[in-house]
Amino acid sequence: MTNRIFVRSAIRLLAGSALAALALPVAAQTAATADSGEIIVTATRRADTLQNTPAAITAFNAAAIQSAGIERPSDFIGLTSNVNLVETQNAGNAFVIIRGITQARNSEPSVAVIVDGIQQVNPAQFNQELFDVEQIEVLKGPQGGLYGRNAIGGAIIIRSKAPTDELSGKFTAGIDNGFGYYVRGNLSGPIGKDLKFRVAGSWYDTDGFIQNTFLNEKADPIKDLNLRANLLWNPAAGLDVDFRLAYSNLQTQALYFNIVNDVNDTSLPVRVNNRGQNDREMWSGAVKLKYSGDFGTVSNVLAYDSLTEILTGDAFNFLPIPESLFFQFFGFDLNQSQFLKVDAWSNELRYESPADKPLQFTVGTYMVGTKRYISTGNMIDTGAGVFPVYTTPSTNPLNPQFSFLADSQDNFAWAVFGNTSWKINEQLRIDASLRYDRDTRKNTTLTPTAFLPNVPGFPQGVTGELRRRSFQSWQPKVTLTWKPIDNITLYGGWSRGFRSGGFNQTGVGAVAASNGIVGVNDIFNAEVAETFEAGIKTQTSDKLLTFNAAAFSTRTENSYFFVFLAANSTQNLGNVPLAQIKGFEAELNLRPVKGLDISAGLGYTDSNIKQFGNPAYIGNELPLISRYTLNAGINYVTPITDDVDLNARVDYRRIGRTWWDVENSTSRNPVNIVDARLGVSTKRWSVTAFSQNLFNEIYNAEFSPGGFVFKARPRRYGIEASFNF
Repeated sequence: MTNRIFVRSAIRLLAGSALAALALPVAAQTAATADSGEIIVTATRRADTLQNTPAAITAFNAAAIQSAGIERPSDFIGLTSNVNLVETQNAGNAFVIIRGITQARNSEPSVAVIVDGIQQVNPAQFNQELFDVEQIEVLKGPQGGLYGRNAIGGAIIIRSKAPTDELSGKFTAGIDNGFGYYVRGNLSGPIGKDLKFRVAGSWYDTDGFIQNTFLNEKADPIKDLNLRANLLWNPAAGLDVDFRLAYSNLQTQALYFNIVNDVNDTSLPVRVNNRGQNDREMWSGAVKLKYSGDFGTVSNVLAYDSLTEILTGDAFNFLPIPESLFFQFFGFDLNQSQFLKVDAWSNELRYESPADKPLQFTVGTYMVGTKRYISTGNMIDTGAGVFPVYTTPSTNPLNPQFSFLADSQDNFAWAVFGNTSWKINEQLRIDASLRYDRDTRKNTTLTPTAFLPNVPGFPQGVTGELRRRSFQSWQPKVTLTWKPIDNITLYGGWSRGFRSGGFNQTGVGAVAASNGIVGVNDIFNAEVAETFEAGIKTQTSDKLLTFNAAAFSTRTENSYFFVFLAANSTQNLGNVPLAQIKGFEAELNLRPVKGLDISAGLGYTDSNIKQFGNPAYIGNELPLISRYTLNAGINYVTPITDDVDLNARVDYRRIGRTWWDVENSTSRNPVNIVDARLGVSTKRWSVTAFSQNLFNEIYNAEFSPGGFVFKARPRRYGIEASFNF
């Protein structure tokens, strides 16, 4: 009965949208003529206009990125309906939640992230500075047929600006109330007849925004350096050789939690006695070869990534030593350290048929190899500070080791894929894709015997123990598109997404069982999601009004959820055997007069746990789900003089009620965020004042099982100036 009601609601939504779109153009005819340019997206692996692409996509071109001040993933996600980003604990842990498909600590990502045609293989890479970016596309819904095992919720495609034929560059500098300062810049141009380059970089240094009242300093200082270089060589007609190299070094702090029962409780200040550290270093390099001719295009992308992250800080319950829970019971306090090192290579070989034919197809192969080491441990807090622990337990008398777990993983995954697009006639089109992924994972226990959990009634872990598991799945996707008239696109289809399973650290299954926690084992299962979707895209003939909407229903097996086991201080993943997710998005863009752009978006998500080991949780919402997102924005550009323009922009976002754990023990009230920008610009320079979280909404960015809450950043404001040549 519920499914029929949902289907009827979706039909009413889409039908009403179509009628509205057909009626509104009459009123829009008197408005000023829109710019002729359209956004070309490549999220479906074929270049097409945003409005002609049969998928729910939110796209930001270079002009939108600049006007909105998009500098980090949270900035563009905050402008996208039915997508949220939860930032917590440390820089590498930022969870994308898209249409109810969630992410957790140490898990595979919920979306495939593709940067300049190269898929990120480590979720800890995602949350970093965005600079010198040409376009961002957020594609919603399972895209496994196109992007593989981690595209279960969708895909995010980021494209950097390309090398230029003439020497050009841009420099930006700004200050904020951190007190912080930042600089960003790029330089591009030719080296020879067939060789072009582009280099870009950014530096951000701030004292932070969240006060640690115990240490009388900020808890979130940042020093962040990012560098990128691109060399494009055209040695022969149709042949492109693209070399890329990137480096990132972030130094900040982590683990400044509070412990509360209610996620809405923001009364407690940060009072950790250890400032700790969070240092993350990333290297990446890639070689992209592409050869095009009348036969089509053959491309190969070979990439290598390396990430190292160390984080240290206070431990539960994140209070000064005399006030801490451990000190009250045992006479000593704890701090903690986690070390992560990931090295990965990947290679994709692809053939694409000519794009000007009614029938187009793509076939290819993909391989990725990953080596990962992770250690987690608690040390006795002697008051001398917290010292990082890497691959062996601490022997420092000022930092005695209390608990220590370490594992290494050696993973290899491969896939074969194909997709086709058949344009039957000017009104009808069929897209189909199929991909097979197989992921083989080997986990070696590196925890010294003395630190292995020993739970009566469960097998004792063994140092050097090798665990092996393979996860595999077919991922099909079929979409039917119908254009009854030029300015309306209707589409609908079915897709299946897959996210690999993996290993919790050795022995946690026994610890979880002995503490009565259901759904957590040494191995967590792969997740599979099947989605039915229907959508409409409409636009007036003068492009002054655009209205797009989509409705979806997803059945997910083995959805991830997070559990912190205090008994051995480990972060673990469990599975929800079966859940149902339903919802819709609606987005509108209007330009009533030249220079004025108005946008609005609404996303709604309803989830329901259908099966779980503890029957009390059946019927609950999935963790990290927000009931809805509401976006609205106004961007206005008007000339002041013949050469100078005034630029004004305001964006509003409301995040609906949000649940955090399978128990639904607490839910966060709706959050309202307003960002604003005001500046003047010419073709060569600009000066802009900005504010993020203008009205200083105070809220907790995350609630984690056990009562851990992580504060969201309060108001940030400043001014920046740019010059380009």
